[in-house]
Amino acid sequence: MIKSHKFMGLILSLCTSLFLVGCDQAPDKQAGPTYSDKNVLAKPLYRLAIHPLHNPRKLIEAYQPLINYLNEQIPSVKFSLEASRDYQTFEKKYQKRGPDLILPNPWQTLEAMKVGYKVIAMAGDAEDFKGIFIVRKDSGIEKLQDLVGKAVSYPSHTALAACVMPQRYLHDNGLNIQTDIENRYVGSQESSILNALIGEVAAAATWPPPWRLFQRDRPEDAAQLKVIWKTPHLLNNSVMVRDDFPGNIADQLAKLLYGLHETEQGKKILKSMETQRFYKADDDSYAVVRDYVNDFERDVRQVSSP
Repeated sequence: MIKSHKFMGLILSLCTSLFLVGCDQAPDKQAGPTYSDKNVLAKPLYRLAIHPLHNPRKLIEAYQPLINYLNEQIPSVKFSLEASRDYQTFEKKYQKRGPDLILPNPWQTLEAMKVGYKVIAMAGDAEDFKGIFIVRKDSGIEKLQDLVGKAVSYPSHTALAACVMPQRYLHDNGLNIQTDIENRYVGSQESSILNALIGEVAAAATWPPPWRLFQRDRPEDAAQLKVIWKTPHLLNNSVMVRDDFPGNIADQLAKLLYGLHETEQGKKILKSMETQRFYKADDDSYAVVRDYVNDFERDVRQVSSP
């Protein structure tokens, strides 16, 4: 019992000592909530989604330098890049108003306007926006009639330069695209070119930027191919912002895009994207595309379905 009393006394003494020490010390500055007049929230993040100009890996390689540049020049916000595996995936994204910014083809531009996106720039020269047909040099294809009964590949039925315009070209030159040829929609620009390379199709439809990239990255394969026909040009791809995108950031973004071609850093970024420069444009600029699409759908087929 004596030992028990001694033990309890020791405990009481220790607790008293700890209490006194605690009273003598200043409060722990790390304990409890702290308050600051500094903005500790993360920067607003804005996603730029680009239609499948290339496969996702190549698209990121081509456009990440632009994203890095925008993040350097507009440090108050953060931009990120979003690729899509195919045209339909990209189209579902803007139809749901997902991305803050998009870089669509001209037909997709018209569709995106319907759900609240607006044009702030055109990406690339209008003269570069045209369809091209690629064949193997040993294919024996020399004139359009040689395609009758054979297959032609396209990235997607909604690819304007690489499908709609080539099909218009075939139609205007006497081929019935519904009965004279087999149309194969293969998912990407590179896939379309590769289908011609391996002989799966008689001709591949694409447009100049992916073809230039293919020539750069796969010169031995490209040497086996040739461009045999070109369509007339139209308006180029757009840059669009969602209608709730901050106006001051949109203005800064547009100004940076317009001036890229004026600096060495900007020229390197443009070269990476196979884009000559960005031009001022708005929704009204794409009225000519609406007329083109209306004529195509009247004469050939609906764009939104193969």
